Amino acid sequence: MASMLVLVFTLIFVITNLIQTETEATFISSIPAIVVAAYLVGRRGAIIATLVTVAASLGAERLLRGSIPAEDWPRAIFLLVSGFMIAFMFHRLRQDLSEALKVAETRLAAVEATESRFRSVFERAALGFANTNEKGELLQSNKRLCELTGYTEAELAQFPLAQLVHPDDRDSVVEALADQGKSAMPFDMEARLKKKDGSTFWARLNLSSYRSDGLLSESAIIVVDDISERRTAREAIRVQKERLDLALSAGRLGTWQVDLKSGVVTGSDKFWEILGLPRATSWPIDELAAVVYPADWPKLALPKESGATTNYDVEIRVRRPDGPIRWVALRGREERYHDQQLLIGIAADLTERRQTTLLRATVRRRDRILIEQRHRFSNLFAVVIALVKMVGAPANNVMKFKEDLIDRIRALEVTHMMISGRTDSSVLLRDLVVQELLPYMETRKIKTHGPDVMMSSGAAETFAMVVHELTTNSVKHGALGGSRGRLEVRWADSGESDDVVFDWIESGRRRKAKNIGHGIGSMILGVNTAPLIGHASKLEIFEGGLRYSLRLSRREIAP
Repeated sequence: MASMLVLVFTLIFVITNLIQTETEATFISSIPAIVVAAYLVGRRGAIIATLVTVAASLGAERLLRGSIPAEDWPRAIFLLVSGFMIAFMFHRLRQDLSEALKVAETRLAAVEATESRFRSVFERAALGFANTNEKGELLQSNKRLCELTGYTEAELAQFPLAQLVHPDDRDSVVEALADQGKSAMPFDMEARLKKKDGSTFWARLNLSSYRSDGLLSESAIIVVDDISERRTAREAIRVQKERLDLALSAGRLGTWQVDLKSGVVTGSDKFWEILGLPRATSWPIDELAAVVYPADWPKLALPKESGATTNYDVEIRVRRPDGPIRWVALRGREERYHDQQLLIGIAADLTERRQTTLLRATVRRRDRILIEQRHRFSNLFAVVIALVKMVGAPANNVMKFKEDLIDRIRALEVTHMMISGRTDSSVLLRDLVVQELLPYMETRKIKTHGPDVMMSSGAAETFAMVVHELTTNSVKHGALGGSRGRLEVRWADSGESDDVVFDWIESGRRRKAKNIGHGIGSMILGVNTAPLIGHASKLEIFEGGLRYSLRLSRREIAP
């Protein structure tokens, strides 16, 4: 309607101008009407307005003057061209504007959707959110922050963030806010916040502002996360770690770990102190060979194949520069931590414990030896009496009787002194047997045979007690107590294992003994218990004699 009115007024103006001035038609005065039509109606309206104005102008001149001047035709053509151009130009502009509006509407819809999602997240987030200005005032707070503090959103908007912070932490927060306002650098810190009821809770505060084209925004987003439980758990872990460190220190234990891929050892100060090495962050495991006893170095071999759980338990000797060799126990297990395969454990200095254990073992051994020595001395009188009875006095020759008796007593003394006096040198098993049986060799049927077996002084001393007990028992109750008995002592290597099999075989009439298996002799022979030396002892007593067998491990008796 507006474009039609403009067109009508334009035509009235042109025709009136022709009537009054009787001049040529002013085609250019129609262009505003065409522009208005193009703007209001569109391309079709602009074209119709152009055609109408041209036709009306030419028609008016023909009616008024009877003919159309030749100079009006170019003006009419120019108006047609201009009108058409205006029509198509406005049409093109309208299309571009329409497309731009569609894009803008699409973007606006996306922005509105994003804002809606942001508002939804803002309100439903598990963390407290607030929008603050550069003064630290809370402009907008979400539901979670209101739950954490106990305030409503309207109440939180009445005071700045610093007022929520505990007085002891307030200065740090105010300083961080000031720095953030100047540089827009986000800050993250832990502080105590006050609730409406006066209680406090630990929170992690994260504040960041938006920077656009180098200009700082007037607002920022602050995120509040309740970390009270985490702080409690962290404090409990800290206390446990302090107690663990105290326990390790009290127990004189050091901690260590080995990266199985790189072979680098790290440990506590106590660990390096135990090894006698300077305190360092880490050491390559190969460099520990400088302090580890060479014979124990293979024990430190790292596991080649990784398993779910691989225990590591070794004891090594360490040559510390500040003292003698010390024993160190390494206890640990293989674990995977992130992308690392580690061997983690503790180290303990076992030197004092080992020394105490060896001392106690030595004391127990000496006690057993003393008991056996007393037993041997008590049996010595019986042996002497048996010697006296065995040796006859030929033709009432007292001197001969005394000489034979003294020879046998001295042989017994030599056996006793040989066992008692040897502490560092080795002894042949044959010598022990022969020396013990020497007083009876001439008067009794005795046979001994076996390979040469060397025994350490300690093993020889203990084994001699076994031979002496068998000899004493035989003198009292068996083959050595009468002239009809026979004795065979033999020893040989076992074909099944690295043992020496010792056999004591008596034949002939045997007198019955009392309390078999209950005396000190039974303990030495291992009748009902483990023998004093060796293993797999076996004693058989039958009507026609006795048989005792014993297995001696070469590792046990080797010098």
